[in-house]
Amino acid sequence: MRFERAAGILLHPTSLPGKFGIGDLGNEAYNFVNFLEAAGQKLWQVFPLGPTGYGDSPYQCFSAFAGNPILVSPEKLSEAGFLEEHDIENIPYQSDHQIDYGDVINYKRFILKKAFESFKKNPNGQENEFNIFCESNSEWLEDFSLFMAAKDFHGGRIWTSWDKGLVKRDARSLNLWKEKLADDILYHKFVQFNFFRQWLSLKEYANEKGIKIIGDMPIFIAYDSADLWANRNLFTVDEDGNLETVAGVPPDYFSATGQLWGNPLYRWNEMKKDDFLWWRNRMKSLLTLVDIVRIDHFRGFEAYWEIPGDALTAETGKWVIAPGERFFSTLKKYLGELPIIAEDLGVITDAVVALRDKFDFPGIKILQFAFGTDMERKFLPHNFNSNCVVHTGSHDNDTTRAYFEKAKNEENDIFSHTQKYLDYYGDDITFHLIRLAYASVADMAIIPMQDILSLGGNARMNFPGTLGGNWTWRFSWDQIPSNLAQTYKEMAKLFDRPLKKKLVS
Repeated sequence: MRFERAAGILLHPTSLPGKFGIGDLGNEAYNFVNFLEAAGQKLWQVFPLGPTGYGDSPYQCFSAFAGNPILVSPEKLSEAGFLEEHDIENIPYQSDHQIDYGDVINYKRFILKKAFESFKKNPNGQENEFNIFCESNSEWLEDFSLFMAAKDFHGGRIWTSWDKGLVKRDARSLNLWKEKLADDILYHKFVQFNFFRQWLSLKEYANEKGIKIIGDMPIFIAYDSADLWANRNLFTVDEDGNLETVAGVPPDYFSATGQLWGNPLYRWNEMKKDDFLWWRNRMKSLLTLVDIVRIDHFRGFEAYWEIPGDALTAETGKWVIAPGERFFSTLKKYLGELPIIAEDLGVITDAVVALRDKFDFPGIKILQFAFGTDMERKFLPHNFNSNCVVHTGSHDNDTTRAYFEKAKNEENDIFSHTQKYLDYYGDDITFHLIRLAYASVADMAIIPMQDILSLGGNARMNFPGTLGGNWTWRFSWDQIPSNLAQTYKEMAKLFDRPLKKKLVS
């Protein structure tokens, strides 16, 4: 699918301002949408919205369908009648620019439990809406709510260490545990009800202002997830849940031993039997939350790196062909033309390019990669085709300012190459790289908020391969100059983002 020429900002909701220690779906999210509108932006890109686990990574979630409880807004819970104003007054001190996930999770859980108890006593006329939500999402919500309730009961331990009847999903055991954990199961349904209601209200507000939301879909699921626990026949684990093979990438110039991700792989032959029903449900569910889907690690639909489940590194893996063409053709047959962006970074073969282009999915260009020590020329704008998305950097990169400050201090040609290409020799190289993205032929130019604000390395979102300390950055409104929205609105207009009328050749 081809997209209109537009500009946007990459910012996960956790990075929004707010008094609760983390960005959420409350009033500041609506203020950010107002800022996007004032800045002439038509796209808001976010990371995966699922419930995060150990390491707080949005790319390792307990569910491919559920929403993240810590994004639920206490303010909106109060407006819904589930909390009193005094319930959300005593907030533990939190930094304006860094998230302390331990404190945040404890506080949000306390608030959500309080709201749940209020709901049970007095649903405020919302019981019917809650029941409709539960029924319409039962395909994933029943398993997810039991999974999370059981995880809480077992002290947060991975599902393979639970009661054996639960691990095996013995029918009698499941029924017994559903009775035993009935109140906890209802709590998790209540949390999801509020997440979906708050998020869909925010999405509607953005859409009314002509802003589309780009969501992110990791190709693989987490090992410790409701998806695997409830559907293990679809994934490469044995009947006890032991991993037979896992995902990763082979050794390259980034790592001599490759990357061992540890995610279970798909049993594609099993999935073909019902025309990829689990995937169809996943795609359909995500498209209720977002307008456009960015598929992370798209190359895995053409071929994936299969590693033995007991391997210590990714070196012993092998490439296995995936049914990408049949998969996307089947999705199109059932769901129609899909608004998909293919994250095609890394070592991309001709076969991956052919799969991407067959379905007219736009790929991704990262300008920082264009000015590395080897200058990857496919990322230079004069080599773009228009059906792509251009970013200055991504969540796995340093901020653009930090990237070039480091390059300036090192003995390489990155900084001088960039200056020559931009024909700019001043200090604000980040803004001029953004301007280059806007001026390019790429249909979509989406810039990380850290680069919009020209922030340094302390605003970096993620260091790949590390646990802890990632995904913590937040911005505050006092970091935004008074003229910033107008500057970007004028630049979007100057470079026809969006294009108001067709150009006549």
